[in-house]
Amino acid sequence: MIGKLSLLSLAIVGASFSAQAQVAVKPENGYALGQKVPLPEPYSTDSTRRETKVVGWSKGKKPTVPDGFEVKEFAGDLQHPRWIYILPNEDVLVAESNDSDSNSANRITLFRDKDKDGVADERHVFLENLNQPFGMALIEENAFYVANTDSIMRFPYKKGIDSIGTKGEVIHKLPAGGYNHHWTRNIEVNDSGDKLLLTVGSSSNVGEYGIEKEARRAKIFTLDLEGNNEEVYASGVRNPNGLDYNPVTGELWAAVNERDELGDNLVPDYVTSIKKGGFYGWPYKYFGEHADPRWQDRMPEDLPKETIVPDIAVGNHTATMDLEFYKGEAFPEKYHNGLFAAQHGSWNRAKYNGYRVIFMPFKDGKPTGEIEEFMGGFLKSMKNDEAYGRPVAVRETPSGMLLISDDSGNKIWSVQATSKNSSSD
Repeated sequence: MIGKLSLLSLAIVGASFSAQAQVAVKPENGYALGQKVPLPEPYSTDSTRRETKVVGWSKGKKPTVPDGFEVKEFAGDLQHPRWIYILPNEDVLVAESNDSDSNSANRITLFRDKDKDGVADERHVFLENLNQPFGMALIEENAFYVANTDSIMRFPYKKGIDSIGTKGEVIHKLPAGGYNHHWTRNIEVNDSGDKLLLTVGSSSNVGEYGIEKEARRAKIFTLDLEGNNEEVYASGVRNPNGLDYNPVTGELWAAVNERDELGDNLVPDYVTSIKKGGFYGWPYKYFGEHADPRWQDRMPEDLPKETIVPDIAVGNHTATMDLEFYKGEAFPEKYHNGLFAAQHGSWNRAKYNGYRVIFMPFKDGKPTGEIEEFMGGFLKSMKNDEAYGRPVAVRETPSGMLLISDDSGNKIWSVQATSKNSSSD
């Protein structure tokens, strides 16, 4: 049984400032579930580099989920499956790409699960010869968009095709390169269907190569469907990836990776509603008015007056890459309209954090403050620094199952409820 998750990295007793985000920690650490948790001072611990060696999944081994759910291998033998997009006809598209062109498959693979049993029945090469593809979007059922690391491309599409053989057109150029693999570019259709949302991560940790290089970085943009009229929707978001709309409130939400090298317990990654025109702090501040010491004495005079505090802190250095609101009814009621997030796992922390998919219950469109581990078992050995794989994307299918991409394990996992009335409490 998997219960409520302890985000020990956020339970720092005696810190001098209090972030307003909601987190879940064990009561014995001094904080109740949902209570606001203070942040430590910068450099309270040394900045540590500790990385896992991925050993892969042995036969019969798979991630863990709560009672009442079943995990299956949806697809395997992939080459770094980084992102998932599901077409209206339930065809599943997987972007196989990596952090440099030399080791990136640069293709999108299509899967079909005809009997909806959580195991793909068909596999086709949908698109290839791309440049580190990531985000995908279908618009008006005939235009398929792909966000490469350096451009957005558009291709013609017809329902049910196995592959796109037509050469696409570049409709928008993007800045490429960046610190710590910030090469991913996500795109989503906005709520009114007339614009694309675009995420572009920073090209540095905290602007150390010159803030002028960040002019089109660390932001969420909008642009029209022809790739024109790029506008900043939100800024100060160091490395945003996942985007989704809250099904109750209609708010746009994002998953954001925060900065490194301030110690084990700073700065928490977060998932949050995104306010149009909002500023979220990077690189100057974090979680409101907490000044980054590397900018403390040289703050720009034209900083926005308000630094927005994110809604939910999800652990330090967890590399929370994606989020997905559960809009279906196949899972038990507690999951309805709640939020899943995939945590790729830490490298800048003495003790590993992340390497799991978490769930955050919502009530009336607002987070309750609880955080639960939903899918775990990715770490094999803390002592030997070994992992079976690393989750990076989570997506709900129209039939209500979840698909989770495991880029380091080279698999896509499916999760289905075995009992609609089951509970993981």
